[in-house]
Amino acid sequence: MPTATPATDPVSRTLPVATTASVRAHTRGLLTRHRSAIVRVVAMHAVAALAALVAPRVIGLLVDEITGHRSIAVVNRLALWIAVAVVVQTVLTWFARRASFVMGETIFAELREQFMSRVVGLPLSTVERAGTGDLVSRTTNDVEALSHVLRFGIPAVFVGSVTTAITLVAAFATGWLVALPVVVGAPLLWASTRRYLRLAPAGYLRERATYAVLGGVVTESTEGARTVDALGLGRRRRRRMDAALADCYDAELYTLRLRMRWFPAVEVAFYLPVAATLLWGGWLITNDLATAGTVTAVALYVQQMAGPLDELISWLDEVQVGATSLARVIGVGDVPPDRSATGEVPADDRLTVDGAHYAYRSGRDVLKGVSLDLRPGERLAIVGPSGAGKSTLGRLMAGIDGPRAGRVDVGGVRLVDLELAQLRGQVALVTQEHHVFVGSLADNLRLARPAASDDELRDALAAVDALGWADRLPEHLGTVVGSGGHRLSEPQAQQLALARLVLADPHTLVLDEATSLLDPRAARHLERSLAAVVDGRTVVAIAHRLMTAHDADRVCVIEDGLVSEIGSHHELLEANGAYAALWRSWRDEREPAHG
Repeated sequence: MPTATPATDPVSRTLPVATTASVRAHTRGLLTRHRSAIVRVVAMHAVAALAALVAPRVIGLLVDEITGHRSIAVVNRLALWIAVAVVVQTVLTWFARRASFVMGETIFAELREQFMSRVVGLPLSTVERAGTGDLVSRTTNDVEALSHVLRFGIPAVFVGSVTTAITLVAAFATGWLVALPVVVGAPLLWASTRRYLRLAPAGYLRERATYAVLGGVVTESTEGARTVDALGLGRRRRRRMDAALADCYDAELYTLRLRMRWFPAVEVAFYLPVAATLLWGGWLITNDLATAGTVTAVALYVQQMAGPLDELISWLDEVQVGATSLARVIGVGDVPPDRSATGEVPADDRLTVDGAHYAYRSGRDVLKGVSLDLRPGERLAIVGPSGAGKSTLGRLMAGIDGPRAGRVDVGGVRLVDLELAQLRGQVALVTQEHHVFVGSLADNLRLARPAASDDELRDALAAVDALGWADRLPEHLGTVVGSGGHRLSEPQAQQLALARLVLADPHTLVLDEATSLLDPRAARHLERSLAAVVDGRTVVAIAHRLMTAHDADRVCVIEDGLVSEIGSHHELLEANGAYAALWRSWRDEREPAHG
């Protein structure tokens, strides 16, 4: 019996999973949209199943002919009928299965396109909270499992269902009295299958969720290998991976035990009717209640049902996996939108933060009532100790997240009330993390403005002092970069991200330690290049190096989720408060390096 799900169960930390009702509704919608194809496939399998009924019936007649010492010509004619029936059945089955595969591919293509459109539309805040492991697991493991079921399982279910039903009717039509034992295995089959279907969905859901957690742990450990090595966290990460593997093992062991209890009962239920039919048929022949040919034909029908019924039941297990994967795939669409556009147009470019509170966990605010009023065109540096809430404030000011309480507005309109495309024309965020997509350099730049001309792309590169190395690439703007293509250095990748900002042309830029991963000379060079580009724009710089704050118009100091100081660099040094302490500490750290 399944155990209670602990509070730390990975299911609770993943993206939403669709309810059973949602899965059924989605499935009904698919069946409705593809009704004509399904009817055609079922009809083709029915015809193939009817052709398969000829051979057992003719064999029964052949037995009666032989036992009745009929003409050899009749026997030969019946044998020819059997050969023709087998050939016709083979041809019809091939065409029926081909139609099933085409239908499965068509339905899968529709589901895959729906899934990808939902994935790319997920709010960034939701993806970050869930982690990449769950999303990658759904994109790979779940889509693959769903593909397997739709391509092969659904056709097998059609074949098994139609063939079993028609063969059962044929058995009773041939000799209803002889066919009575066919129901002997039904109670055992019903009870064992009902128990399995009751317990399997939760088991497979937990299994898939553990795969997502394991994938996340492996991805984090791989991407952060240098950090793990530098901080000596190897043993801790190994323990974390071992724990994730143990969860996977327990989940798989549970579903394996379900199958080990179910399959033997199913096998007995399949072959018990065959034995019972032969015994019962022998008694009927002895008492002249049935002929040997009729018993032979019915026994062959019952035996013939075992194959498709076995395939149907065995695929039922795969269908459970597919149904779980379908729930996870369509569950992505249950993620609520992080904004609801009101259609309001900002009156101006002024960005304001009014009493903003934000919490990643209920009851534990990271920001505790922050208020800021940015003057259009000014450069504001946000500084503070690690964990003070600087990056969180930057995300709110870029519209990535909305505050739990309070407002973040541009021109009197809340950022979360703007359409995403409209928002990106107002405020843009660039962080330490940047990605070079597989494609040409021009394609990477046009992500920010699809209609940009080559001249505009070159101007954007020139603005961030990247045109020189771009022109030295083998195919210039047409050079393929990203995984498997020309490798860009870290400074070049950062400049590419900044060039996208130039093309997007927002009036406000939020730079969250955008140059902190580069060496000091490269970072300083980028900041000087960017200074000319952002002239006339509002710039919010989440500062890691305090030299950024030195160049800013104003400096905002965040401590423990609150604004403790705000003013120019010189004003805050004269105030001799938190900023002055940070500045002295930073200068003291730099002096030995220059000594």
